[in-house]
Amino acid sequence: MESFTEYKYIDLEINEVLKRGILAMGYEKLTPIQAKAIPLILDGIDITGQAQTGTGKTAAFGIPMLEKIDAENKNVQALILAPTRELAMQIAEELRNYSKYMQGIRILPIYGGQSIDQQIKALKGAQIVVGTPGRVIDHLKRRTLKCKQIQMVVLDEADEMLNMGFREDIEVILNAIDHPHQTCLFSATMPKPILDISKNYQNYPEFIKVTSSQLTIANVTQYYYAIKKEYKYEALKRLLRHYRYSRCVIFCNTKTMVDELSDKLQRDGFNANGLHGDLNQKQRDFVMSQFRNNEIDLFICTDIAARGIDVDNVEAVINYDVPSEIEYYVHRIGRTGRAGKEGVSHTLCTSKEFRRLRQIENLCHVKMIEKEIPSAEE
Repeated sequence: MESFTEYKYIDLEINEVLKRGILAMGYEKLTPIQAKAIPLILDGIDITGQAQTGTGKTAAFGIPMLEKIDAENKNVQALILAPTRELAMQIAEELRNYSKYMQGIRILPIYGGQSIDQQIKALKGAQIVVGTPGRVIDHLKRRTLKCKQIQMVVLDEADEMLNMGFREDIEVILNAIDHPHQTCLFSATMPKPILDISKNYQNYPEFIKVTSSQLTIANVTQYYYAIKKEYKYEALKRLLRHYRYSRCVIFCNTKTMVDELSDKLQRDGFNANGLHGDLNQKQRDFVMSQFRNNEIDLFICTDIAARGIDVDNVEAVINYDVPSEIEYYVHRIGRTGRAGKEGVSHTLCTSKEFRRLRQIENLCHVKMIEKEIPSAEE
């Protein structure tokens, strides 16, 4: 297989203004999904991409989408469906960053919990709409979202949308766009319902797959520490004081542990806050805003709360608990080492968790490096 390190953003056949915005973000090398998907999407080919979180999917569809947008045309030309409001907002923000030097491009996220009247006004003149299925359906029913000039539709995190019960909504939306257009589908897994959507709504799609080994080995150095359960919190504090990360995500397996760890770290003087599924939307938005704006150094969360959350420049991921599901490990460490940058992960492993650690190594085709917890002097 060709190495994705051979492909660079500067070599892409896209307009120089768009390229300038991408390079200004510090991106240099394309990830595997980007190297495979971007040329196909630029050629107008439908694609089904299987790739985990952290592989650079947003750029894979966002860059060719921006290249195709007609800035003079003030109608909606592209629609992106995402499972959560957080992901919809993040995709929109990332596309704005890519297109910061392009004139006349408007990108609008639409989702529940926000005034629909404000969205109706904002839709006028927007060429790219990023929305959750439920809110997109609302606008279609009101006829405030016009489909007639949509040339590209993207389903991001398609398996997650199905898990959340959005299949019927997705099909209603896809059926509403009844003229020829390009459809791109991205999913971490490929269960039969995803393949059915591909069969029914795509035209001769190219199938692209990025394996977990390509994700985990490429950019993330992975360490683990064999410790006793009762020393786990002390071990975490030593790691944090030794490395002094200013942008670090810490994963726990339970909501209770997120709360407990957040309280302990705050009491011990760390700049930390936690996120899990029991928090209401206002609380979730507040914690996410703190982390994005560098108001906290340590972001503590469960796997479910972290789905769809996308924050750039995460220095490290710490697995306070070895994940209960092996596939979660790939999602977790995909938060760091993004877009060709180097990342690092630390996993605290008790004797009971050691077997699962070895299963993760086998699944991800990687050998983690065993390290000692820094001493108090260090």
